[in-house]
Amino acid sequence: MHVLEEELAYRPPLDWAALCLFLGRRAIGGVEVVEDGTYYRTLRLERLRTAQVGWIAATPSPTEATLTLRMSGSLSPVLPHVRNRAKHAFDVSCNPETVAATLGDLAARHPGLRLPGAWDGFELLARAILGQQVTVQAARTFATRLAQAFGEPLASAPAGLKVVFPTAARIAAVRSEEIQALGVVGSRARALVGAAQAVASGDIVLEPGSDPNITLSALQRLPGVGDWTAQYVVMRALAWPDAFPATDRGVLKAMGEEDPRRARTRATAWA
Repeated sequence: MHVLEEELAYRPPLDWAALCLFLGRRAIGGVEVVEDGTYYRTLRLERLRTAQVGWIAATPSPTEATLTLRMSGSLSPVLPHVRNRAKHAFDVSCNPETVAATLGDLAARHPGLRLPGAWDGFELLARAILGQQVTVQAARTFATRLAQAFGEPLASAPAGLKVVFPTAARIAAVRSEEIQALGVVGSRARALVGAAQAVASGDIVLEPGSDPNITLSALQRLPGVGDWTAQYVVMRALAWPDAFPATDRGVLKAMGEEDPRRARTRATAWA
């Protein structure tokens, strides 16, 4: 099996353990695995309307401030795109010194913390919808069922990787009742299909560099997608640093706030 290897430089420190903990708790079965400090996942990227499917694995170098990125040879036609996605997914362009200077005590507790991006914008939107009003574990279970039911099988991959997460076009063609059969409540099943149709049609583009305000408005017009979901998706899928899910309980707790409006006002200092 032909394997490619790349080194991605980052500005230290990098809290890789925290990043792996976050990703591991949310890993979609068969799509992602965190094992012995290495993050593995399947991947589908298009080049000239041709899909390239394979897997990647990332782990920090023991001696350099780099991430070692290994990937299946099948991804060689889209190597620059894989590299860019990895930089986005692991937030390697972050400058921890700037974060520490701006956030002060909030950053001091977690030096080198990064914001996980997204390997695929639709996958992130699907996760966010499936995760509404349920636990992280329940959201992971629903996403795993969705991938196993509608994803593309992948052979010859390491670490138990077996399937590529379904595309927006694939879910757009699914009846909401089929998603309900996976245990998802009807309103979220319908919201997921509607979101998939919007992404598949190009009405919503979930890529870094997309206009965040246009994307926020488009997401919020979708049935079943409120401000929290829209802010979360724009933050991670578009890598928009000014996204701020002010109603998030974890955010409010970290800030010592109870009022989302006060939290949002304080956050303007970081914009």
